[in-house]
Amino acid sequence: MKLLLTFLILTAGLASAAPDAAKPKKSNGLPEDAQELAIGSPAPDFKLPGIDGKTHTLADYKDAKLLMVAFISNHCPDSQASEERIKKLVADLKEKGASFTLVAINPNNPASLRPDELGYSKYNDSFDEMKLHAKEQSFNFPYLYDGEAQTAAKAYGCLATPHVFLFDADRKLRYKGAFDDSRFADPATVKTHDARNAVEALLAGKPVAVETTKVHGCSTKWLGKKANVAEDDKKWAHAPVDVENIDAAGVAAIRKNGTKKVRLINVWATWCISCVEEFPELAKTARKFGLRDFELITLSLDQPEAKDKVKEFLESQGAAIPDKIKPSVKAEGRTTNSYIYTGSHEDLIKALDPEWQGPTPHTVLVAPNGDIIWRHNGEVDGEEMRDAILKYMGRYYKPE
Repeated sequence: MKLLLTFLILTAGLASAAPDAAKPKKSNGLPEDAQELAIGSPAPDFKLPGIDGKTHTLADYKDAKLLMVAFISNHCPDSQASEERIKKLVADLKEKGASFTLVAINPNNPASLRPDELGYSKYNDSFDEMKLHAKEQSFNFPYLYDGEAQTAAKAYGCLATPHVFLFDADRKLRYKGAFDDSRFADPATVKTHDARNAVEALLAGKPVAVETTKVHGCSTKWLGKKANVAEDDKKWAHAPVDVENIDAAGVAAIRKNGTKKVRLINVWATWCISCVEEFPELAKTARKFGLRDFELITLSLDQPEAKDKVKEFLESQGAAIPDKIKPSVKAEGRTTNSYIYTGSHEDLIKALDPEWQGPTPHTVLVAPNGDIIWRHNGEVDGEEMRDAILKYMGRYYKPE
């Protein structure tokens, strides 16, 4: 009997000492210390810095009959697509004199975003870049930052951006979910105006017909996702690069394009100082747009016998092909996006860009129809180059 009792005590002790990692994770993706607000719950308090230089709390909005807390972000195409409609809601209700306030909160930690998750955005989700994004998009509502500790995101149960929570005069939750049902910027794609309908119902003294909806958008970038970013960086740092020879006819075929991908084609050489100095910006660009229909193609002017040197440099820069476009490269009958050009310089100019005067480096951005969208001779400015790419490819998802 004593042996049985001892065994039971030891077993109980081992169970109580089990690590937190053994606990089941929430199926909705929220951290263990986050909660989901139920309809009727009181609005959680917050104390967050705003892009206006002030610290904002829930009490700052006590005078509004209705308060909408909208979690949005700089980087997410879904969130960006909703911005004009969010601004319109605020403007429409202000024009009507309605007692309504909307406060936006960015829940994301920028260090938890992989480079390829920024392919639809000019900006990261840092506090400083929130100011730039809000100014460019003319936000007409407060924009607060929760990325350091993510206390508000956990208190409200922010699943994604956008995710909105509407509270009545008693600051009880009356609606939560999507702002509306569209992932696209075109207002004609909206079929149900869920959040607006809830606001208008409450202002009219009517019950909210639909109190909860499913959210759509980019998942909240919790602090724990930093490990994913580190793993992605490690993968790129060790990714192999294949280098092949190419002649003028091959360059002409690449320039002609004919795929649905946008191509950034760079002429460079390991002996070219400007080429070497600009290359990190090219590699950064390739990673940024790695989840989109985009590819970086490099044409080295090194001699073919310098293949190992070219390969070593490209691998040191993380110039491997993103996983997303590997199937399309294979479908074209190609095995790489990294080449050594073997023909005459004059033939290269004719094949790639007849307006090019000849100096290296030279970079062109080619549309799917083969047109050159943007060109630059000499060392590129990374931000200028990425702005040109984003301007052409757009900040939003596009309907099929």
